[in-house]
Amino acid sequence: MRFSKMFIPTMREIPSDVEVESHKLMLRSGMVRKTSSGIYNQLPLGLKVERKIEKIIKEEIEDVDYREMLCSALIPSELWQESGRWNRRGAEIFRLEDRTGKEYCLGPTHEEVFTDIVRQEVSSYKQLPVKLYQIQSKYRDEKKPRFGTMRTKSFTMFDAYSFDKDEESLEKSYQEMIQKFKNIFDRCGIKYSLVKADSGIEGSPSSIEFMVKSEIGEDELAICSECSYASNRESAESMQREFENEEVGVLEEVHTPDAKTIKDLEEFFCADGKRFAKTIIYYADGKTVTVVVRGDREVNENKVKKAIGEVEEFGLATDDRVKNVTGAEVGFAGPIGINTDMLLIDEEIANGKNLITGANKTGYHFKNANFGRDFEGIVGDFRKVREGDKCPKCAAPLKIRRGIEIGHIFKTGKKFSENMDVKYRSEEEKDEYMHLGCYEIGTERLTATIIEQNFDADGIVWPYSVAPFEVEIIPVNLKNEEVVNTAERIYKELKLMGVDVLIDDRDSRAGTKFKDSDLIGIPVRITVGRDLREGLVEMKFRNSEERELISAVDAAEIVREKISELR
Repeated sequence: MRFSKMFIPTMREIPSDVEVESHKLMLRSGMVRKTSSGIYNQLPLGLKVERKIEKIIKEEIEDVDYREMLCSALIPSELWQESGRWNRRGAEIFRLEDRTGKEYCLGPTHEEVFTDIVRQEVSSYKQLPVKLYQIQSKYRDEKKPRFGTMRTKSFTMFDAYSFDKDEESLEKSYQEMIQKFKNIFDRCGIKYSLVKADSGIEGSPSSIEFMVKSEIGEDELAICSECSYASNRESAESMQREFENEEVGVLEEVHTPDAKTIKDLEEFFCADGKRFAKTIIYYADGKTVTVVVRGDREVNENKVKKAIGEVEEFGLATDDRVKNVTGAEVGFAGPIGINTDMLLIDEEIANGKNLITGANKTGYHFKNANFGRDFEGIVGDFRKVREGDKCPKCAAPLKIRRGIEIGHIFKTGKKFSENMDVKYRSEEEKDEYMHLGCYEIGTERLTATIIEQNFDADGIVWPYSVAPFEVEIIPVNLKNEEVVNTAERIYKELKLMGVDVLIDDRDSRAGTKFKDSDLIGIPVRITVGRDLREGLVEMKFRNSEERELISAVDAAEIVREKISELR
């Protein structure tokens, strides 16, 4: 490919709203251009990287019999209503109507569509497992698009689905895909971690995210400082803190007129946050849900929603709702005698002794409140883990780090097949529900993440496997016939050898060509210039400062051998 014909609009000036290095370099190198907030277009250079990532994905998963198809991005609402997700996905979904008033959405994901296709075509255990995938645009109305292609309203996703006859078969498909994702990310040159996660789908029995540690990541990870435990903070667990063994005291009402916050109460009672039972009130589909955690803890709303079950509308209760539930002003809520539809008690509260909590009476709190004697509720883990909490596996301290999700696999089990009535006839002549596994990689986010891990002061340093070109040839002086002819010969020879090669045939200054070459980050650069007088050309690798002079006559063969080593 010739640079002059490629359409690579490199940039020197960067828009002021660019926040992260990958976004800056994707713009500067001419990979993408922005149309609107959260909407980016892939230019030829960016698309070449995208296609190389897709090729790696296809090679890996087709090796285990996944077959490619392509679904429409336009999905009728009735499929989502069948699965129960039409309302639960809320404002994230782009919804529209046709001229007859029929409702559709632009697909944010495609579980429903694949499930519908399989139920139409598969009826017997003899046809299972079914393994299908696509690489297609997805659409989500992100509230805050940011970080370039990291979080957008329109993005490209690889999504695959396995349909199995039972849990054992699904587990085999699940483990198979874990290994394939490892292979994909290894081949892309990514350093990553596997973390326990929440699928976002109610009833999902297992879920793993492939995460890259990064300060720009929007996810928070809880990582053990000693063992292999790692989890998204949304679903992370920790050992309970130990409590002092003390006698149960007498419940006592205390007048606290000016103490509403935990900080106020700590000063009033001369006690630290772990002595308090903090009561937070939520609404969920019109009902009131009350959660009680220790005063030094935060509520993990993801765990709360899982405890509630399928919920479409969820959030903190308004001040008016709090007053209706407690009979008091905000700041005096507590679990004793509260008028709520569901009362969730964190296990640290259930195992604590003589806690201080709101009295559901303006200006008053209780001392010596104890679970079991003074209040009851559903006990579980409803707290958010934090730095220094004990690992649930080995009790070593947990670290909280930020990360970027680059891949997600999860089992939905029979969730979709039960909701959408997807059955097969078993060997025992019984109708059984299929088991579904889902596997996703955001390819444009993966591209940005690769750049976040591979750049220097001059530009991108692509891993060889996903570089837009393998080799770039730079003829320094286009007025020198020998330079031009030699560069063209090497270029043509490399093409005949099957090497993906770019020649910078622009009538530009040598310095401009070198700067653009470093910016774009092609792994191998051949410079044809003044050394040609001695029959030599310069070979340089992007990830090294070393330069090597090689025979101009044998340059193509030498480069081919070097590339064979990299491949």
